[in-house]
Amino acid sequence: MSRAFDPVQLGSIEMFCKSAELEGFTAAAEFLGVTPAAVSRSVGRLETRLGLRLFTRTTRQIRLTEDGRAYHASCAQALAQIEEAERAVTGQQAVVSGLLRISVPTTYAHFRLLPVLPRFTALHPKVKLDIDISNRNIDFVEQGHDLAIRLGEPRDSRLVARRLEDATLGVFAAPSYLKQRRMPKTLADLRQHDCIPFVLPSTGRGMPWLFREAGVDVEVPVDGPVRVVDDPLGCISQARAGGGLVQTYHFIAAPFLAQGELKEVLKLYAGRTRQFSLLYPQNRHLSAKVRAFVDFLLAAFAAP
Repeated sequence: MSRAFDPVQLGSIEMFCKSAELEGFTAAAEFLGVTPAAVSRSVGRLETRLGLRLFTRTTRQIRLTEDGRAYHASCAQALAQIEEAERAVTGQQAVVSGLLRISVPTTYAHFRLLPVLPRFTALHPKVKLDIDISNRNIDFVEQGHDLAIRLGEPRDSRLVARRLEDATLGVFAAPSYLKQRRMPKTLADLRQHDCIPFVLPSTGRGMPWLFREAGVDVEVPVDGPVRVVDDPLGCISQARAGGGLVQTYHFIAAPFLAQGELKEVLKLYAGRTRQFSLLYPQNRHLSAKVRAFVDFLLAAFAAP
């Protein structure tokens, strides 16, 4: 009689496969919603049980061994068969379909989510998407949303948060503004410039700008003649028009840098990030359409 596999062993195999696909325990942990230590321990238990090394490890990366590649090929096929069996027994169709309602802030919608949605709709043409683009908090129950993308991690323990990415920040200005004003070289120089703060509706105060100075994380309160409330994309438009300095994400500034509309300054103080998370209710069973969208976004924005 063959040896039976308990759920823990199957979970370890899933963690092993995801680590192999993403080439890292940390990336696999973020995808699966567990800690890197849990992934490492699970893979270690697999190696002990099999009596062989599945990965070669360095301080920066992991790579499958020859045995590991053969084992991964078989395990990935087996997991796919298990998934298909579950779909069949629960009546789920191979074709994912239905309406999916998603809430997303303006910055992330225009510069991250919307550009990748054609890939998702090509994969799942029977899924219809309602994209609510706004910067307000939502009530999942009352407003009927399936998912939300938000800055940071939720304080509400009833929500599951899956990290999409840590978006890097920089300070930018139009060449026309920099011609008129002295180029800022230190954080103290910000006091001599027109900064364009985004005012948080919840506090009425501008978001502090984040920097790293001599290896230390610092926050700098900024102000200027123009403050933007509700839609942070207004800060970008003001900066592009020559209205001052703006701190924003590199994924927003990238096209304007390429076109010469903006220039990055204070690069010596860069390095800080803000986290974007994908949220959904903890006690809600994930439908096939929600699971497909979650998996798609986590893969789309996985660290290279």
